[in-house]
Amino acid sequence: MPNDTTIRYARQMMLPEIGTEGQRRLAEASVLIVGAGGLGSAAALYLTGAGIGRIGLADADCVAESNLQRQILYTERQIGTPKTEAARERLAALSSQTRFDCHPQGITPQNAERIVAQYDLVIDCCDNFPTRYLLDDVCAACGKPWVYGSIGAFHGQVSLFNYRSGRRYRDLYPDRETLCSMPRTTAGVLGTVPGVIGTIEASEALKVLAGFGEPLDGRLFTIDLLTLQSEILEI
Repeated sequence: MPNDTTIRYARQMMLPEIGTEGQRRLAEASVLIVGAGGLGSAAALYLTGAGIGRIGLADADCVAESNLQRQILYTERQIGTPKTEAARERLAALSSQTRFDCHPQGITPQNAERIVAQYDLVIDCCDNFPTRYLLDDVCAACGKPWVYGSIGAFHGQVSLFNYRSGRRYRDLYPDRETLCSMPRTTAGVLGTVPGVIGTIEASEALKVLAGFGEPLDGRLFTIDLLTLQSEILEI
């Protein structure tokens, strides 16, 4: 590994669970982040900082003023800019060692399999049921693990699907037709909630890719930031 890697990632490589080998695995890994909003902002920043070699950014939206309360990748200057372009600009300034792929059309039934197949792991940072069920199907078809994250108001949840246990998103939420037919609504959320959940999603991805710790494979982590009560449930 390059000498500058030893300096840049020194504090991370000091951990015996990661070390030189774990850092090498992260440098060779590729991650697709689906959704570059609040969850995606936190996940992308920490995965870039950790030394992931290639990161895909899939989102069809542009930066809006109302995003800035929680989507920490962006600035006022970038309002109106496609999120994938704005995110790549910020992340590339953080790490010249990481390759960033933009998918400004987002993930659709027409392109999902082609895009997902290019990455080692997928992180769900979207905000709707149809996309999550689509990821569940496509990741299973492509043999890719994916990290699930969801937020609302003051709470959030995280899990890992299509990994060693074989658990799927549909095992957690089997009523696909009902959930996908629900109208999309805009709800309130504390700005720090996606930061917490997106960071946990990044941690789960790092554990899988570098091979350490106990990932949330077939388990659901939940937290309420009003009370800081959390629990882990078996799926």
